[in-house]
Amino acid sequence: CPMLSAAMVNISRLYPEERKKSVEQIGRLIDIVMSPELREYDAARWDEDPLESWNSEKSHMSYLSILAWMIGGYKAVGGDDRYDDVYYRLCSTLNWRMKQSPTLNLQTYPGEPIYVPDMLVAIVALNNFSRYSDNLYQSTVDDWLHRAKTEWIDKETGLLKSFLDYEGKEMPVLMRGSYSALICYYLTFLDEQFAREQYALLKKHFMQNGLLTGICEYHDRTCWMGFDIDSGPILFNLSPSGTAFALGAATYFDDTDFRKRLLRSGEIVGSTIRGWNTNHYLLANMALVGEAIALAMRTNAKKDVFE
Repeated sequence: CPMLSAAMVNISRLYPEERKKSVEQIGRLIDIVMSPELREYDAARWDEDPLESWNSEKSHMSYLSILAWMIGGYKAVGGDDRYDDVYYRLCSTLNWRMKQSPTLNLQTYPGEPIYVPDMLVAIVALNNFSRYSDNLYQSTVDDWLHRAKTEWIDKETGLLKSFLDYEGKEMPVLMRGSYSALICYYLTFLDEQFAREQYALLKKHFMQNGLLTGICEYHDRTCWMGFDIDSGPILFNLSPSGTAFALGAATYFDDTDFRKRLLRSGEIVGSTIRGWNTNHYLLANMALVGEAIALAMRTNAKKDVFE
């Protein structure tokens, strides 16, 4: 739902005649995410409903930030005020809970480390909300980004770390192409210069050229065939997830040649099948990179969403 929503925002900017349809589609997606059925997983992990526990100190960061990001996109393309009350509560709750954390970070789920890509959804959501609220939470966004640049950079690669413990300390986890590519995508919404620097480092350490151009899952070893719970199958040393996510930054920075080669790899590995007025990647779901993600990445053109 969130990546399809992001794709609809992008499409409405690229093709203004699609704006009305995008507003309607994003609204339906928001309603799905707010449904009891979709809240059930997060509620089970935290032992409370994320939309009925505003005063709780439990995180619920992933659910709240995804929903807030989607509502921000809905408003960006001209949506009405029907979600304004919950939008305010989502962002005020996220901001308050982040302020209670010693590092401004929140867990995705109990007993797990801080997943920086997940935290970036919260930061993007607060940054978007600040545009509608006289910069109400912009200081939180700025503080988090400052800490990211000064405290959470991997010494070997220069890339922003993907995993932290609750106190912001380094964890013995290898840098991964899929996570770093996703981080670059989210940074394009927040800090263009930082995003550009991280994107250059992503290509330096993880890019593979050749018949299949893309992003490797590992920068320090070769894996011609394998499977990872997060990146999905690793094929010919490439991460399908990392390669798809890299499309987001490549599109944003108008890196035309690399973008074309990434798309070519997607065609070769994804195996496009053509139907009646439709095209689909046959292997999209098996590779853990859904078509909504690919669409959101390849439409992430540089333009102020809130113009």
